[in-house]
Parts: sequence; C-alpha cells; structure tokens
Amino acid sequence: MSESAPTAMEFGLIPCHACGMVSRPARVSGVAHCPRCDARLHLRIPNSVTRCWAFLIAAYILYLPANLLPILETSSLSGTRKDTIMSGIMTLWDSGSWGIAIIVFITSITVPLFKLIALTLLLISVRGRSSVWRPEQRTRLYRLIRMVGRWSMLDIYVAAIYTKLVQFSFLATSNVGPAALPFAAVVVLTMIAAMMFDPRLIWDSSRQERDKHE
Repeated sequence: MSESAPTAMEFGLIPCHACGMVSRPARVSGVAHCPRCDARLHLRIPNSVTRCWAFLIAAYILYLPANLLPILETSSLSGTRKDTIMSGIMTLWDSGSWGIAIIVFITSITVPLFKLIALTLLLISVRGRSSVWRPEQRTRLYRLIRMVGRWSMLDIYVAAIYTKLVQFSFLATSNVGPAALPFAAVVVLTMIAAMMFDPRLIWDSSRQERDKHE
C-alpha cells in the first residue's frame, strides 16, 4: 500500500531543509526559496551521494590511526604505559571494571564500525541493481544510524572518567594520546556523512524501477 502512495514530488511540494515547512514554489525559472525562512529549496540534498562518500572515505582513513595509535598515556612509578582503545578495554576488563569496559567497547569500536559499514551499504544500494532492494528495511537502517549518532560522543566522556580514575591512583598521571584527534574526527565525519545522505534516494530508485514495469 505504501509503495503505491503518491509522493510530495509528484504534487510539486518541496520541504525546506532549514525549517521543515512544505511549500509549492512557483513554476518560474531561477532558484526557489522557502516562504517562511527564505532558505534555498531543493527536491533532494545537492550532491548527496558524492558528499557522503567524501566524508565516509575520510572516516575510513582516520579509523586506522584512531585504533592503532595510543589513545591514553599513563605515567607512574613503575614506568609509562601507552594504551590503544582495545588494550585500554582489556585493562579495564582485567581490573574488574567490566561495565566500563563494555561501554567503551560498544561506543569506541562497535558503533563507529557499524556506522561506517551501514553507510557504505546504503550508498551502494542506491546505485545499480540493488537500488530496489528492501527500501523499507534500508530506511529503518538509516534511522538507526541517525539514532546511534546521538550517542557517538559518549565514549569521550567515558575516556575522561577513566583518566580521572587513573589520576586518583597513587602517584599516577594520564594524558590523552595521539589517537584522540583522529578518533574524534571519525565520530564527527560519520555524523556529517549521515546528515549528507538523503534517504529519499532509496525510494526514488524503487519508484523509478516500478514505473518501468507499469
């Protein structure tokens, strides 16, 4: 039933990306603007796929140093210890902080990797033969990506708490390692990539393919 429903595009309606108002711009040459906030109107996000790919590829590149370089450097009487994200998780687990270790693993390893793979799948799916494959499921996947993105910065707070816990120990200090910057960049880049992706492209491909068979 939902697949045969008419779209706003067919009625000449365009939603504003700034304020959300739906309007029917005059059929004149030139650029259409929102009557409420005067923002430029677009049927679809301009160059959505290209922009999303650009941010996503940058996130893939920075994902490696974010996980291979030390993210925390701890100094104590026994020496200096440098931990990557994974070794820090193992240290937390071995010390009995299982809850914090699980949270760090989910937010620092699972969530970024899930967003990278899921966005890649969506970008590939709107092109080629897979463009009509399960549009409802792909739309739900995109909503899940946006929902998970709200928790992407949780691991930053966990790392700050972990740093304070280390500093409370006897004559021990900790500093942020070189992996912090690329890791934060991965979080930001994946959030921007999700914003650049236009989920309506999923249904455009499905509708075009359906129109060919009618």
